[in-house]
Amino acid sequence: MTEPIFETAPSSTSRVWAVGPLMRAIADALSAHFNPVAVRGEMSGFSRAASGHCYFSLKDETGQVRCAMFRRAADQLSFIPRDGQRVEARGKLDVYGPRGDLQLIVDNLQPVGQGALFEQFLRLKAQLESEGLFDAARKRALPAQPHSIGVVTSLGAAALRDVVTALRRRVPHVPVVVYPAAVQGLQAPAELCAALKTAYRRHTETGECEVLLLVRGGGSLEDLWAFNDESVVRTLAQAPMPVVCGVGHETDFTLSDFVADLRAPTPTAAAELCAPARELRLGELAYLQERMNEASYGAIDQRAQQLDRLAQRMGRPSARVHGSHQRLSALQHRLHSALLLASQHQHSRLQGLEVVLPLALQRAVDRHSRRLQRCETSLGLLDPRVVLERGYAFLSDTQGLAITRASQARPGQALRATLADGELGLTVDR
Repeated sequence: MTEPIFETAPSSTSRVWAVGPLMRAIADALSAHFNPVAVRGEMSGFSRAASGHCYFSLKDETGQVRCAMFRRAADQLSFIPRDGQRVEARGKLDVYGPRGDLQLIVDNLQPVGQGALFEQFLRLKAQLESEGLFDAARKRALPAQPHSIGVVTSLGAAALRDVVTALRRRVPHVPVVVYPAAVQGLQAPAELCAALKTAYRRHTETGECEVLLLVRGGGSLEDLWAFNDESVVRTLAQAPMPVVCGVGHETDFTLSDFVADLRAPTPTAAAELCAPARELRLGELAYLQERMNEASYGAIDQRAQQLDRLAQRMGRPSARVHGSHQRLSALQHRLHSALLLASQHQHSRLQGLEVVLPLALQRAVDRHSRRLQRCETSLGLLDPRVVLERGYAFLSDTQGLAITRASQARPGQALRATLADGELGLTVDR
């Protein structure tokens, strides 16, 4: 070991270490007792720097350790590491002096199976796929030119800034409505579901947001886990409008991607997919205007040629007037004959009705008279006065409400009895 740098305190004979030598001493002790070491665990927070060095953590149910894999070892990898994957790392333990962090310098990395979180992802994916939530038949086409666009994400997320920037550049005239929700952490699934339901309700009530964007920046499997939550995926499947999911980077996949109508590799790409560039639309309009002008001029030229041909066919006006006069005379004769024939037919029909109508009216009067007599007899039988004449009475309270049961009255209550020839005031004794 390196000789420690220390100072002697007057009241103690123990050594006082400087920080740097202490870190080097601990590193040497770890190396002597553990290295080389092999560690098996689940990868988390994997990233590769521009230098080619890789940084990640290995964890299990009881703890985790930071890992660094330098470029010369990373270039020898035979697979693409990803978060949630179970791996076996071989290397040596070291202490990173500037921060005092324990880290594992990885020389060799091999996969040993999927991590628990990734296995949960695969199980839920298989279940939802069997229920038909990922079927291509459920996917809806995006509107060609949406009148409003909704965005579900965190107000502080960089993804929101990327989406707003892209939409402002491509469709500055289209309003954008943000439904804020946490996109990471324990509270994220509940907030995402609440934001989605709010967007659904407003779309149903007012037609707000013809297309909805669900966006978030990249991260580890744990960071993006809210978008794999079963409640979020099922809520997303109930969307009344098309949904574009732009969560993570191009290589990141979540269950929300599979259930959405369209997956975008990034939040910016999600904005671009639902909002065609303004310049493109203006170019299409200019093209259509040019086509319309050409069609209009062509139609005018065609009508002019037709007019010239008709003028040639007309010939002398006097000949056409004579022919029209002859046709008019023939039509007048045919009209006179048709009117005379119709008048004779209607006269004959009227004579027949004069004979039939009195008999039909008399039969109708007799039929209705008999019916009226039957109704009078039935109505007389239903007259309540007939019942009262037989000795019955109609009981009611002072408000006029009928008393049909003894339980409706109480001692001392004033009642009214209606008889055939008048009314009596009564008082209940018991």
